Amino acid sequence: MKIVSIRDIHIGKDIPKIIVPLMGKNTDQLLLEIKTIKQSSPDIVEWRADMLEEIEDIDTVKSTLSAIRNALFPTPLLFTFRSHREGGNKKITDSYYKQLLGEVVQTKETDLIDVELFSPHVNEIVEIAITHNVFIIMSNHDFEKTPVKEEIIWRLRRMQELGAHIPKIAVMPRSPIDVLTLLDATYTMNSLYADRPIITMSMAATGVISRISGQVFGSAATFGSGIEASAPGQIPASELRRMLEILNTN
Repeated sequence: MKIVSIRDIHIGKDIPKIIVPLMGKNTDQLLLEIKTIKQSSPDIVEWRADMLEEIEDIDTVKSTLSAIRNALFPTPLLFTFRSHREGGNKKITDSYYKQLLGEVVQTKETDLIDVELFSPHVNEIVEIAITHNVFIIMSNHDFEKTPVKEEIIWRLRRMQELGAHIPKIAVMPRSPIDVLTLLDATYTMNSLYADRPIITMSMAATGVISRISGQVFGSAATFGSGIEASAPGQIPASELRRMLEILNTN
């Protein structure tokens, strides 16, 4: 199993790492948010750039990214533009999505970048990220349902094939059985096919257990909320850390 190491954070080793999202709409809001988030000592911070009001102005994106990086360093930073089709805040064209991620990667102001599995430009974005030594979390989000186990595993394996350093999938449960499907797929993927860390979760209240059980089933990281959750079912980061430490200790 390959471990993804960013300074003193080692994803895929020991207790699952906690990722906390930044959800501010402008630089001032984001910097205030960072002050609060730092109190929970996140392992990684995710900037949900689709929340930025001026996301279609590349210069604003770059200056905001630089301000976030300076305020957070040395905490690892994950840049994410969540597309509207996968639950994000804004619609942009596929060509701008490619341009945005490509230019962000070239700034070298982020440690990791989220690349959606079903983006039509996934291969080009992966190539750019690898060229600039930025780690790739390749993701897929289904806010409608939980696919069958075989489909979940296929998507995670496909992410590996495409060059993701960390495959990630989030699904919506319609019943507790769907949560079991996600956990079963996670365990099977991690046991039989994964040669690198994976991140999986079942969303909403029904799926909360999946956010704290990574050490048992094989998910290497989990998302906890800061000021605002970025997906349904996120637990406040400080509470999440206590839960993970209890599970790890016992």
